[in-house]
Amino acid sequence: MRIGFIGTGNIGTPMAASILKAGFELVVHDIHREKTLPLVDQGAVWADYPAEVAAQCDIICTCLPGPAEMEPVTLGPSGILEGVRSGSVYIDHTTNSPLLARRVHGVFAEKGVAMLDAPVSGGVEGAKVRDLLVMVGGDEPTFQRCLPVLEAIGERVMHTGGIGSGCICKIMHNTAVFCADLAMTECWTLAVKSGVPADTIVDVFRNGAIGRMSNLWGRLPDTFFQGDFEARFALKTAHKDLRLGEELAEAYEVPMPLAEICRDLYAQAMARGWEENDSSIVLTLQEERAGVQVRLGESQT
Repeated sequence: MRIGFIGTGNIGTPMAASILKAGFELVVHDIHREKTLPLVDQGAVWADYPAEVAAQCDIICTCLPGPAEMEPVTLGPSGILEGVRSGSVYIDHTTNSPLLARRVHGVFAEKGVAMLDAPVSGGVEGAKVRDLLVMVGGDEPTFQRCLPVLEAIGERVMHTGGIGSGCICKIMHNTAVFCADLAMTECWTLAVKSGVPADTIVDVFRNGAIGRMSNLWGRLPDTFFQGDFEARFALKTAHKDLRLGEELAEAYEVPMPLAEICRDLYAQAMARGWEENDSSIVLTLQEERAGVQVRLGESQT
């Protein structure tokens, strides 16, 4: 089986190298040819255009900066669509717009070409040692057909559902990471300004509930994910802790905009008479606004 790989940047290069190490023939292209030279030295073949890659390969992969690069590489002049053969598969590893992924999927389907969206999580270091999570959206038969290539790239490969779902999972995961980083930094700056050494407060976070991920793996599966809000950690106690944090922030003049939003939502939940329920009941306010519930089956908890 011959694999094409377009986009040999910091993450794309080690991913493509993993495909080579797995014993696949590899054809490569990048807008900067010099970036492909280490792969060519390892046995890959250079192609001048994405269309030329597609014409030679059974599976064509892209790993590009974003939607602005992916769309012309797939649909533009000398793009993949021009050269791709019916019966082949296109895999996009770009952290991409799910809407664009679905549109490209529709265009390729008209030519008899299947598509998966398969962004990865683990960064450059993970890509170098194959320690990646690959989140794959697309139909099951195409996923199974491409599984040997996907497993060559990442140690953990997860089929997330229909086309576009891989990108949705990656974007939501990253959004949560970025929001959590800001929330923790609000707390760290307040702790340091009020007299706790930075090493100490960060170590507390590493060894406490956040660092142990006890909410995600313990309390939430028993409460929020089941819609069962029998108190493990009461809302009134959580609200008290947030009020103490607010008082400390006011005393040391530390802005905490994310914490303010959180405190407001907890106050709304308290006003509904939920003070004796588990504090995770506050999360149902977001469910109400979104018009959807997040509930897991027993096999997922």
